[in-house]
Amino acid sequence: MRSLPLACAVALAAATLVPALPVQAAATPSLQITRIWYNSPGSPDFGANSSLNGEYIQVKNTTRRAVSLKGWTIRDETRRSDHVYTFGAFTLGAGKTVTLRTGKGRNTATTRYWGRSGGTLAYIWNQTRDTGYLRDPRGKLVDSCSYNSSRVEYVNCV
Repeated sequence: MRSLPLACAVALAAATLVPALPVQAAATPSLQITRIWYNSPGSPDFGANSSLNGEYIQVKNTTRRAVSLKGWTIRDETRRSDHVYTFGAFTLGAGKTVTLRTGKGRNTATTRYWGRSGGTLAYIWNQTRDTGYLRDPRGKLVDSCSYNSSRVEYVNCV
Protein backbone atom coordinates (compact mmCIF):
# COMPACT_ATOMS: atom_id res chain seq x y z
CA MET A 1 0.00 0.00 0.00
CA ARG A 2 3.01 2.28 0.34
CA SER A 3 3.46 2.63 -3.43
CA LEU A 4 0.26 4.63 -3.91
CA PRO A 5 1.28 7.52 -1.62
CA LEU A 6 4.80 7.40 -3.09
CA ALA A 7 3.37 7.61 -6.64
CA CYS A 8 1.25 10.61 -5.61
CA ALA A 9 4.26 12.32 -4.09
CA VAL A 10 6.32 11.75 -7.26
CA ALA A 11 3.51 13.08 -9.46
CA LEU A 12 3.08 16.14 -7.24
CA ALA A 13 6.83 16.82 -7.28
CA ALA A 14 6.95 16.49 -11.06
CA ALA A 15 4.02 18.87 -11.47
CA THR A 16 5.72 21.55 -9.40
CA LEU A 17 8.85 21.33 -11.54
CA VAL A 18 7.00 22.08 -14.80
CA PRO A 19 7.45 25.78 -15.59
CA ALA A 20 4.29 27.82 -15.96
CA LEU A 21 3.40 28.66 -19.53
CA PRO A 22 3.31 32.38 -20.34
CA VAL A 23 -0.10 33.93 -20.71
CA GLN A 24 -0.73 34.87 -24.32
CA ALA A 25 -1.60 38.52 -24.99
CA ALA A 26 -4.96 39.13 -26.59
CA ALA A 27 -4.63 39.09 -30.35
CA THR A 28 -5.02 42.41 -32.13
CA PRO A 29 -8.21 42.33 -34.18
CA SER A 30 -7.77 42.33 -37.97
CA LEU A 31 -9.83 45.53 -38.09
CA GLN A 32 -9.59 48.11 -35.34
CA ILE A 33 -11.42 51.35 -34.54
CA THR A 34 -8.68 53.96 -34.28
CA ARG A 35 -10.55 57.24 -33.75
CA ILE A 36 -14.00 58.73 -33.26
CA TRP A 37 -14.34 62.48 -33.92
CA TYR A 38 -17.61 63.21 -32.14
CA ASN A 39 -17.68 66.96 -31.58
CA SER A 40 -17.59 68.30 -35.11
CA PRO A 41 -17.18 72.01 -35.91
CA GLY A 42 -20.55 73.74 -35.77
CA SER A 43 -22.41 70.97 -33.94
CA PRO A 44 -24.97 70.89 -32.66
CA ASP A 45 -26.41 73.01 -35.43
CA PHE A 46 -29.19 72.14 -37.78
CA GLY A 47 -27.35 69.26 -39.39
CA ALA A 48 -25.44 71.11 -42.11
CA ASN A 49 -23.61 68.56 -44.29
CA SER A 50 -20.21 70.11 -43.53
CA SER A 51 -20.83 69.69 -39.80
CA LEU A 52 -22.18 66.15 -40.23
CA ASN A 53 -19.06 65.22 -42.19
CA GLY A 54 -16.95 66.75 -39.42
CA GLU A 55 -17.90 63.80 -37.21
CA TYR A 56 -16.51 60.42 -38.20
CA ILE A 57 -15.14 57.07 -37.13
CA GLN A 58 -11.95 55.52 -38.50
CA VAL A 59 -11.22 51.82 -38.93
CA LYS A 60 -7.78 50.41 -39.68
CA ASN A 61 -6.87 47.10 -41.30
CA THR A 62 -4.05 45.82 -39.06
CA THR A 63 -3.19 42.88 -41.32
CA ARG A 64 -0.83 42.42 -44.28
CA ARG A 65 -3.69 41.53 -46.61
CA ALA A 66 -6.70 43.34 -48.01
CA VAL A 67 -9.99 42.69 -46.19
CA SER A 68 -13.46 42.81 -47.73
CA LEU A 69 -15.77 44.89 -45.54
CA LYS A 70 -18.95 43.83 -47.33
CA GLY A 71 -21.57 43.22 -44.65
CA TRP A 72 -19.49 44.64 -41.77
CA THR A 73 -21.37 47.11 -39.56
CA ILE A 74 -20.59 50.13 -37.43
CA ARG A 75 -23.06 51.44 -34.88
CA ASP A 76 -23.19 53.56 -31.76
CA GLU A 77 -24.61 52.45 -28.43
CA THR A 78 -28.19 53.48 -29.16
CA ARG A 79 -30.57 50.79 -30.28
CA ARG A 80 -31.91 52.92 -33.13
CA SER A 81 -31.89 51.04 -36.40
CA ASP A 82 -30.89 54.19 -38.31
CA HIS A 83 -27.67 54.34 -36.28
CA VAL A 84 -26.23 51.29 -38.06
CA TYR A 85 -23.97 51.62 -41.09
CA THR A 86 -23.46 48.51 -43.22
CA PHE A 87 -20.57 48.44 -45.65
CA GLY A 88 -21.43 47.50 -49.21
CA ALA A 89 -18.86 46.13 -51.62
CA PHE A 90 -15.64 47.68 -50.30
CA THR A 91 -12.14 46.33 -49.76
CA LEU A 92 -9.74 47.92 -47.29
CA GLY A 93 -6.11 47.51 -48.25
CA ALA A 94 -3.44 46.04 -45.99
CA GLY A 95 -2.46 48.52 -43.28
CA LYS A 96 -4.94 51.11 -44.60
CA THR A 97 -7.53 53.19 -42.77
CA VAL A 98 -11.05 54.07 -43.89
CA THR A 99 -12.91 57.11 -42.54
CA LEU A 100 -16.70 56.81 -42.25
CA ARG A 101 -18.22 60.31 -42.23
CA THR A 102 -21.78 60.88 -41.01
CA GLY A 103 -23.06 63.15 -43.79
CA LYS A 104 -23.31 62.83 -47.54
CA GLY A 105 -20.51 62.69 -50.07
CA ARG A 106 -18.86 60.67 -52.77
CA ASN A 107 -17.35 57.38 -51.57
CA THR A 108 -13.64 56.89 -52.25
CA ALA A 109 -10.99 54.29 -51.43
CA THR A 110 -10.30 56.01 -48.09
CA THR A 111 -13.61 57.69 -47.19
CA ARG A 112 -17.16 56.35 -46.97
CA TYR A 113 -20.32 58.34 -46.19
CA TRP A 114 -23.20 57.33 -43.93
CA GLY A 115 -25.51 59.54 -46.02
CA ARG A 116 -27.36 61.20 -43.15
CA SER A 117 -28.97 64.64 -43.41
CA GLY A 118 -31.69 66.76 -41.91
CA GLY A 119 -31.33 68.42 -38.56
CA THR A 120 -29.73 67.70 -35.24
CA LEU A 121 -31.09 64.13 -35.18
CA ALA A 122 -28.85 63.31 -38.15
CA TYR A 123 -25.76 63.17 -35.93
CA ILE A 124 -24.58 59.72 -34.85
CA TRP A 125 -21.96 60.36 -32.18
CA ASN A 126 -23.15 61.97 -28.94
CA GLN A 127 -21.10 64.93 -27.79
CA THR A 128 -20.55 63.77 -24.22
CA ARG A 129 -20.34 59.97 -24.25
CA ASP A 130 -20.93 57.11 -26.65
CA THR A 131 -19.46 53.83 -27.88
CA GLY A 132 -18.67 52.74 -31.42
CA TYR A 133 -19.02 49.06 -32.27
CA LEU A 134 -17.48 47.23 -35.23
CA ARG A 135 -19.03 43.86 -36.13
CA ASP A 136 -18.21 41.34 -38.83
CA PRO A 137 -20.87 40.10 -41.30
CA ARG A 138 -21.93 37.35 -38.85
CA GLY A 139 -22.60 39.96 -36.16
CA LYS A 140 -19.55 39.09 -34.04
CA LEU A 141 -18.12 42.06 -32.16
CA VAL A 142 -14.60 42.69 -33.48
CA ASP A 143 -13.78 45.98 -31.75
CA SER A 144 -15.32 48.83 -29.78
CA CYS A 145 -14.27 52.25 -28.57
CA SER A 146 -15.89 54.41 -25.87
CA TYR A 147 -15.53 57.99 -24.72
CA ASN A 148 -16.95 60.01 -21.86
CA SER A 149 -15.96 63.66 -22.22
CA SER A 150 -17.20 66.85 -23.81
CA ARG A 151 -13.90 68.68 -23.27
CA VAL A 152 -12.27 67.40 -26.44
CA GLU A 153 -13.50 66.79 -29.96
CA TYR A 154 -12.28 63.24 -30.53
CA VAL A 155 -10.97 60.08 -28.91
CA ASN A 156 -8.02 58.01 -30.10
CA CYS A 157 -8.97 54.39 -29.59
CA VAL A 158 -5.61 52.62 -29.82
